[in-house]
Amino acid sequence: MAIPISQVWTVASYVWKQKLKGVKRYPTVLMLEPLFRCNLACAGCGKVQYPPHVLKRILTPEECFAAVEECGVPMVAIPGGEPLLHPQIVDIVNGLVARKKYVYMCTNALELKKRLHEFTPSKYLTFSVHLDGQREHHDYAVCREGGYEIAIEGIKEAVRRGFRVTPNSTFFDGTDPNSVRAHFDEMMAIGVEGIVLSPGYSYDKAPDQTHFMGRARVRKLFRAILSNRKKSWKFNMSPLFLEFLMGDRNYDCTPWGSPAFNIFGWQKPCYLLQDGYAETFKELMETTKWEEYGVGSGNPKCANCMVSCGYEPTAILDGFLSLSGFWGMVKGNFSTYKSKHAMKQLNEWGTHAPASLVQIANSAEILEETNA
Repeated sequence: MAIPISQVWTVASYVWKQKLKGVKRYPTVLMLEPLFRCNLACAGCGKVQYPPHVLKRILTPEECFAAVEECGVPMVAIPGGEPLLHPQIVDIVNGLVARKKYVYMCTNALELKKRLHEFTPSKYLTFSVHLDGQREHHDYAVCREGGYEIAIEGIKEAVRRGFRVTPNSTFFDGTDPNSVRAHFDEMMAIGVEGIVLSPGYSYDKAPDQTHFMGRARVRKLFRAILSNRKKSWKFNMSPLFLEFLMGDRNYDCTPWGSPAFNIFGWQKPCYLLQDGYAETFKELMETTKWEEYGVGSGNPKCANCMVSCGYEPTAILDGFLSLSGFWGMVKGNFSTYKSKHAMKQLNEWGTHAPASLVQIANSAEILEETNA
């Protein structure tokens, strides 16, 4: 298992404390978005399609700390936008580390290598680098040629300096599982702590609406990727969630498990959907109609979602709060998931070269306008 024992113990203790206190709904990780501005314009992204006056807005460090304290989570993910564009991101990260929160700072790594000297290696800090597979696949996904090489340089330098690093990959329809498995080999050779992966979500605002997968296709793809895995591969995720992606487990979504706080407030109901905002975390938890979300609700926005922010919290709770889940988690950390059918499927998988790059917008022009 790639996740440090100290982090596993912290999360397990937190979960059991909530259980013993009789708390029915509680988050496991806060999705803290201090800005939406980015230096990429990815076709599958639904987070940065805002007008310039919105992209200029940021959360202050004090607002970030208050949100973390308000919801009481042991882990904080900092997505975006591109967090390294925030003028006070170092203060935000340092403040969260000082509070002994396990921080996953997401980045596309375009600025990472030249900014690393501003950060201090810690067991509480992980750079979660957006890297959607091998070179041609990543550059296609982020709509920028050369993005892969820059990200790899940043990852190697961060590893060299002693930081925790986890490549974070999102996969869409047309992904070649053979290439993904080769990508795992390359990441392990660099020395990253573990890999994070998830299927893409069909954001309403995403310019490209043609490459999101339904649940059956997600299972087929991830069964091919994750079966017959190499012992050298490490994943910074719950093995139960990976089994869910493979179709070996059925889980309901836990939308409150990864609440999102951003410049608009507490986002309802989750990190992926925008059905309004609450002023406080308490208001979010008490006024959101949770029964209207999740695949079982019949909500069409949730029908095909299998994304980690909704389903990994479910897997985490199953792993720590049930004997069968705990045993499954232990076994999953050592299993290679042998499958003749999956191997046959992998060998017969059709390979297709990525289409030509689609640049949705000139990221340099966006930055220039939002910096004005």
